Amino acid sequence: MKALKHLNKYFYKYRYRLIVGIIITIIAKIFALFTPRLIGASINVISEKFSGTISQEDFESQLITNIIYLIGAAIIAGLFTFLMRQTIINVSRYIEFDLKNEVYKHYQVLSLSFYKSNRTGDLMNRISEDVGKVRMYAGPAIMYTINTVTLFTVALTQMISTAPKLTMYTMLPLPILSFIIYKLSRLINHRSKIVQESLSGLSSYTQEQFSGISVIKSYTIEPSVNNEFEILSSENRQKQIDLAKVQAFFFPLMILLIGVSNLLVIFIGGKQYIDGEIESIGTIAEFIIYVNMLTWPVATVGWVTSIVQQAEASQKRINEFLEQEPEIKNTVDEATAIEGRIEFNNVSFTYPDTNITALKNVSFQLEAGEKLAILGMTGAGKSTILDLIGRLYDTQEGEIKVDDKLITNINLFNLRESIGYVPQDAFLFSDSIKNNIMFGKEDATEEEVIEAAKNARVHKNIIGFKNGYNTILGERGITLSGGQKQRVSIARAIIKSPDILLLDDCLSAVDTETEEKILKNLERISHNKTTIIVSHRISSAKNADKIIVLDEGRIIQSGTHQTLKKTEGYYRDLYLKQRSEKEM
Repeated sequence: MKALKHLNKYFYKYRYRLIVGIIITIIAKIFALFTPRLIGASINVISEKFSGTISQEDFESQLITNIIYLIGAAIIAGLFTFLMRQTIINVSRYIEFDLKNEVYKHYQVLSLSFYKSNRTGDLMNRISEDVGKVRMYAGPAIMYTINTVTLFTVALTQMISTAPKLTMYTMLPLPILSFIIYKLSRLINHRSKIVQESLSGLSSYTQEQFSGISVIKSYTIEPSVNNEFEILSSENRQKQIDLAKVQAFFFPLMILLIGVSNLLVIFIGGKQYIDGEIESIGTIAEFIIYVNMLTWPVATVGWVTSIVQQAEASQKRINEFLEQEPEIKNTVDEATAIEGRIEFNNVSFTYPDTNITALKNVSFQLEAGEKLAILGMTGAGKSTILDLIGRLYDTQEGEIKVDDKLITNINLFNLRESIGYVPQDAFLFSDSIKNNIMFGKEDATEEEVIEAAKNARVHKNIIGFKNGYNTILGERGITLSGGQKQRVSIARAIIKSPDILLLDDCLSAVDTETEEKILKNLERISHNKTTIIVSHRISSAKNADKIIVLDEGRIIQSGTHQTLKKTEGYYRDLYLKQRSEKEM
């Protein structure tokens, strides 16, 4: 139960609802327990009529009165049972809502390294399947536990006051039941954890295959993918069956033990009635009803135990993520305006998940409003510089300054709010094109959206679609071509009108002519805005105020286009190669 202590704050939050639910539960069970007494009394009246100790008039009067009380008690018990479910079960839905929000918000603050070391399917499974298991504990498990405790307390009190010896024999099987539950619950806890882990693996696999369906189809590897899925499904099925086998012991054992209790009531109660220890035959009927009323609560003990064990396993998995601290933290509450001056001083960076050193002693300065172009081979560390400016990672050596302040001493959210970032791999959400562009500015007008699309040279493509800007994109923007996705991503960044614009090789999928037009628009839009362009094309870099060339994480060349094209090295070679290709 240690992991489930995390939910105590939610129980406290909704304590008044729970208290009302408990009171309603007690009232419902008290009225429900009128039934055995009234039926026992009615049987006694019938017995007295047959023995001739009561008149016809008294017989009818008492019997009708008992029936009226019986109906009234049943209606009131039913009403309060309905209210019980409305209070306690609703609380579980509130807790489910709060817990999902807590998990999701925590996901949002965790660093990129967390997402690189955990699979998407597992993240989804913990916020859906695992939270669902926990909800069952916060609702049905608590409700039936309160119901069982209340019913047992009230029923046992009535039974002991009526026939103490018969009560003892009737309750005899319960300790055996408790011992069996204890043994089985430990096994259920272990197997529940295995099942949840298996479900996470299955979810991760299917999510990955659906995301890469185009690759699967193009390489015609559907049969092998299906085989792998079948293997994982079979393993999951077997683990589910192993869990179900253990859970299947509960109800047969409970029904058997309840049946034994009924036999004891009939045998011991009948013997006591014959011996005169019990005054009326109605007491036996009353006890049989008590036993049968306790059948479901006793049966739910096993079910509730199973729910608690599964919830414990699921909450433990949820806590594993909730206890992870984000590597990137906001240490400054005060928000200040960002001008855009950027400085790297001997910055070195190694990715924690791969131990690949991406940058080695990188130093450069960029004044506010200037434009920097970064070129180099694949894997040279170009994108890493942009990630460090946005504090997606923190550097291990050296220092990064923005507006002459250490980047760690600037409000994190304020810093990112001032940045417009177009990643190398353009990511679009499964939403309308308009909303994807407005992602950069949620309160943007339709005119601003269109203007941003025009500047990104994608407006004509959009209006060519049947639904124009309201066209719903497929997952990850699969509806659009590579170039169209890049240009929508550019529109999303420039509509924000950021102080710092980071462009990570975002024109690689467009033709040279379109690239030139976009660059001219960006030149106009980004006037007096700090801009960093990562590219493999000289055409994207030539108009920058400064150019640096990276190789294996080190700056091997720096200067302007005019100086670098005349200097022997990587930049000149690339310039001559691309110029000859253009002339051809």
